[in-house]
Amino acid sequence: MFLVQILMWVMIVMGQIHRYKSCVEKERKGLLELKTYLLLSSIKEDDTFDTWSNDTANASFVEGYQSLGRLRNLDILVLSYNQFDNMVLPFLSSAKSLTTLFLRGNNMDGPFPAKELKYLTNLELLDLSRNRFDNSTPVQGLADLRKLKALDLSRNEFTGWGNCKARICELKNLQELDLSHNQLIGEFPLCLTSLTRLRVLDLSSNQMTGKVPSAIGSIESLEYLSLFDNDFRGFFSLGSLANLSNLKKELRLVDLSDNRLHGLFPSWLMENNTNLQVLLLQSNSFTNFQLPKSAHSLLLLDASANGFSQLFPHDIGWILPNLRHLNLSKNSLQGNLPSSLGNMKKMYFLDLSHNVLYGKLPRSLTMGCYSLMFLKLSHNKLRGNIFPEPTNLTSLQVLSLDNNQFSGRIGDGLLNSSSMSVLDLSNNYLTGVIPGWIGNLYGLSMLLISNNYLEGQIPVSLIDISFLVLLDLSANRLSGDLPHRFSSDTRMLFLQDNNFSGTIPDTVLGNASILDLRNNRLSGNIPKFVSNQKIYILLLRRNNLTGSIPCQMCGLTNIQLLDLSDNRLNGSIPSCFSNLSFSFPTLQHDGQEGYDNAGLMFVSSDIFGGMGLDEEFFSTEDLGRYYRSMLMLDPFTVDYTADSVIEVQFAAKLRYDSYIGVTLGFMFGLDLSENELSGEIPAELGDLVDIRALNLSHNHLSGVIPESFSNMEDLESLDLSFNLLHGQIPSQLTKLSSLAVFNVSYNNLSGIIPLKGQFSTFDETSYIGNPLLCGQPTNRSCNGDTLKETPADVGDEEEDVIDIVSFYWSIIAAYVTVLLGILASLSFDSSWSRTWFSVVDAFIHKVKSLIS
Repeated sequence: MFLVQILMWVMIVMGQIHRYKSCVEKERKGLLELKTYLLLSSIKEDDTFDTWSNDTANASFVEGYQSLGRLRNLDILVLSYNQFDNMVLPFLSSAKSLTTLFLRGNNMDGPFPAKELKYLTNLELLDLSRNRFDNSTPVQGLADLRKLKALDLSRNEFTGWGNCKARICELKNLQELDLSHNQLIGEFPLCLTSLTRLRVLDLSSNQMTGKVPSAIGSIESLEYLSLFDNDFRGFFSLGSLANLSNLKKELRLVDLSDNRLHGLFPSWLMENNTNLQVLLLQSNSFTNFQLPKSAHSLLLLDASANGFSQLFPHDIGWILPNLRHLNLSKNSLQGNLPSSLGNMKKMYFLDLSHNVLYGKLPRSLTMGCYSLMFLKLSHNKLRGNIFPEPTNLTSLQVLSLDNNQFSGRIGDGLLNSSSMSVLDLSNNYLTGVIPGWIGNLYGLSMLLISNNYLEGQIPVSLIDISFLVLLDLSANRLSGDLPHRFSSDTRMLFLQDNNFSGTIPDTVLGNASILDLRNNRLSGNIPKFVSNQKIYILLLRRNNLTGSIPCQMCGLTNIQLLDLSDNRLNGSIPSCFSNLSFSFPTLQHDGQEGYDNAGLMFVSSDIFGGMGLDEEFFSTEDLGRYYRSMLMLDPFTVDYTADSVIEVQFAAKLRYDSYIGVTLGFMFGLDLSENELSGEIPAELGDLVDIRALNLSHNHLSGVIPESFSNMEDLESLDLSFNLLHGQIPSQLTKLSSLAVFNVSYNNLSGIIPLKGQFSTFDETSYIGNPLLCGQPTNRSCNGDTLKETPADVGDEEEDVIDIVSFYWSIIAAYVTVLLGILASLSFDSSWSRTWFSVVDAFIHKVKSLIS
């Protein structure tokens, strides 16, 4: 009997296996035919499917409808991140068994494909994000997908709600809705609040306006709400949301950042949501920062760039002890840093910069916050010494204490912070020498101690930091010789405004992209730098350099800004300077330092590698169910890249300006002014077609202005003043349509001044000191080599003569009229006339008696 049972089971299993093999074969054939169809329907190469078997390469082509018809049990179809266009859409309607369809990141565009999708009535998950769909036609058929639980239309080109909102609002089973990164306009659609099962609602990065409606509180199961980067404005209260008893206390993340909301800080979001873990309110106008009355388990709080101006809460460390990330920067918070901060044992990111905090750093912060990796307290009024005692900040990677009032010597309290990557102590009142222990921070990539009162030489240990990319010691009182070398990784050296002396070593340039040695006491010749294709900015202004400009500098072919001004250089300008680029740099990113295609210069240190909240410091369990999203949405991440925007000073347009970021990226210039250079200006300089500023003033240059300068189409500032140039101003220069400053004063130029184009905007100061120049705006006319006053001036003088003659004739006429009037009145016999004659007779008698 037992044997019979075994045989029966074997027969059943074999039958099932046979049917299973038959089913698998049909499914396999269907998949291969589907592959062939997709390859022929797509613009993508065959390597899109390089993981599919090619053992049936000779299988006959079958239309996509028939292929999908064989796949009766196909539940999930993922075609994301290929290059499929709309041609792949029509055959999808036959895949009626699909419950999940991912088409993210393709080349699909045009109206929403409702016609092709409306027959997929079993769909529960639909992801069409990162395409170019729009709402150019009404969205019909979307409401037929009644089983849909998750819909992602983010990063498309939807520009308005139209009837789209009505169709979406009919999807009563919808749990996740992502419409972020479109161009949606108008107010918040109230019908969305009828989707009572909604857990995830993301409308961020659109152009929505109006107030945030309180009806959001009726979405009972809401866990994730993101409205950031819109134009919502007005008073924020959400009365029903404040009472969140309807929300089952499931709210995990609220992001209202980058809007125009105002009102009191919504502390009730924490008081009524014990599971709230992420609260993002930055870049609004909230006031009166207040904490909940009892302790809360919030993990991340960012309320930077608001309008808080009261005292910094003293109990923040007791109320929010589990915070991992706190950013209250760019407010006006006042007072001392509270000792309760030391209770935040798990916090690794703290940014309180750009406030009005004062006092000393509390000992509890430097000892209790041992998990801190990012500490930024810059732009406050903090004072005291820099870590005079040991600290427990062993995990610290970024420390920014710049722009405060710290004083005294730099202590050795950071000796244990061996993982430090960025240290910024600039713009304080620090004294003494640079401590040698900084060289033990082997991972240091950026060191900024500029604008202090530090003295002495650069420590040898600083030179040997292997990964140091940016070193800024400018505006101190450092002295001595320059080091012969720096680390091979050092890209940016700012040593200007010190008292360094001696010669510039030939090897100091190394692999640097920026070298700034302005305003020191360096002497000797300009070194014959080994050709460095990576140098973009070289600034040697205002030293005591002598000798000629070495031709080896022509090998710096990628130079963007070159300043050799205010030295004692002699000789001629090398004609090979035409080999220099003075244009957009081409250096590629190398992970730490880079230049984008617009020439924007920056240096950055990716401290946490773009850490998401579901990694080491935040887990999926911490942040709740949303991060196990059905749609596999982009993980919530925080960018912890520490950036330092590069600032460079350069003279252009008759002034000395600072160039930062994008402005620096578009600035190309050569300054050789205030030297003793002689000879003619090389015509080859006209080949610098991208240069924007050229200053050769205050030298002994002779000859004529090269006509080739007209090739510098982007030139904005040209200064040739205080030289010995002669000849005429080339009329070809009027083609320089961007020229804003032109100065040739105090030369020996002659002839007619051009007046076309930008030259009609220059006044007489551009030409003063050239007595042989004529024409406007000098008010001198030209007649061969003879100069005379212009007709306008002669007319003015003639008018002046006429006015004077008229004045004299008026006086004479008035005198004669008065005299005749007196004589006429005396001809009548009257008492006053007799009195007048008696007075005259008495006067004559008196005069005669005096004479006799």
